[in-house]
Amino acid sequence: MSELKRVLSLKDAISIVAGSMIGSGIFIVSSHIAKETNSAILLIIIWILAGIITLLGALSYGELSSTIPSEGGQYIYLKKIFNEEIAFLYGWTLFLVIQTGTLAAVSIAMAKFFGLIFPFISSMHQVLVIGGFSLNTQQIFAILTVLFITYINSRGIKAGVFTQNIFTVAKVLSILAIIVCGIFFGFSLETVKLNFSLINNPINFDFNMIKTIGMSVVGALFASITWNNVTFISSEIKKPEKNIKKALFIGTMLVISLYFLLNMIYLTNLPLELIKNAPENIVVAQLMSNIFGQKALIIIALIIVMSAFGSANGMILTGSRVYYKMAKDKIFFRKLAYIDRKTRVPQNSLWLQCFWICILILWGNYAQLLDYVIYSSLIFYTITIFGIFRMRKLFPRQRHTYRVPDFVPILFVILASFIIITLTVFKPHYTVPGLLVTLVGIPVYHFWQKKRRITK
Repeated sequence: MSELKRVLSLKDAISIVAGSMIGSGIFIVSSHIAKETNSAILLIIIWILAGIITLLGALSYGELSSTIPSEGGQYIYLKKIFNEEIAFLYGWTLFLVIQTGTLAAVSIAMAKFFGLIFPFISSMHQVLVIGGFSLNTQQIFAILTVLFITYINSRGIKAGVFTQNIFTVAKVLSILAIIVCGIFFGFSLETVKLNFSLINNPINFDFNMIKTIGMSVVGALFASITWNNVTFISSEIKKPEKNIKKALFIGTMLVISLYFLLNMIYLTNLPLELIKNAPENIVVAQLMSNIFGQKALIIIALIIVMSAFGSANGMILTGSRVYYKMAKDKIFFRKLAYIDRKTRVPQNSLWLQCFWICILILWGNYAQLLDYVIYSSLIFYTITIFGIFRMRKLFPRQRHTYRVPDFVPILFVILASFIIITLTVFKPHYTVPGLLVTLVGIPVYHFWQKKRRITK
């Protein structure tokens, strides 16, 4: 029986899904996509494609969570459907690249936007230089934020979820406020004609366009890649076989809708050139400054910092549960299975996760972390969702199982495989290292296996 307590409601689970997904990405990646596609129509197509992939994945995980409502989420799905080694490779990659890499990227972005309010917080302000290593105030702020969020979640699941609920509500309302401002104060029919005119922006349906979509969708996916995090804390959610699938659907639909509307606001308020050349790629700052002037920048900076903080909180809360479960299975550091008697949370797992995030903050940059995370995540998403068909054979008599139509996992696998292949061929320098991290886990797994046999 799990040592973790089932205290989270459906509303808490929805908050974790939506709150983990909405970070800083939605406010900046549209500028990158616009530069790569040079088309307003393709920009919207890419966000729609990312939304479809996200929803297909969430629906598929709804079936997985209903059939296997166990702690550990995706890790335990892979273990029960395939084997422990594949599950370990996922947990290993989650720890080294996927979860911690996303958190490092989000924390760096948070510090970057906080620097708009306090310019001293900047990658240009170095406080320590030793050879090729340097430490700047932006990195220090990001690290202090990760330490603070980890501390909050170390005080108990209720402290973490209370923080999550507050920030999720606040940033959803903030995005809705931006959308309303865009509709009533910034909408321009001339801008709509300029951006969406096929005469001014012709689209050539050829191989280059397909390649561009495959590479550009990475940014849009990064803005919503963490929808699966709620499955990590299955053992702390009431009625997980019912509530997780509901939370996945409601949470992802909410975020997908907000992302689509916000991008439509960008394109009905700002010419594509302004989106492409937004200062620091912060499209929403360009939008609000056009409507209300420079005084709006501080408010936008606060909204983005708040969004990133809420996203980081949800991911720190959930990710630690996977490493805890791996430790319980004796294929990771045994002390990570420790549950504090007072707070009832995996303290050691939380703090080791915190340590590695800080290392990545010191080592990586936003763009590299983005590519590593998407590539590795999609590989394991594809394996897991493909495993649905095997799961149905393994658990044919499972009661109360929610079953998605076959086209849902099949279409996800096809679309995700297309992106994986595109990234492998055209961005090998950034993506292959992520695969190597996974493969290194094979000898590590056998080391833990050998250690487990010795300690028996």
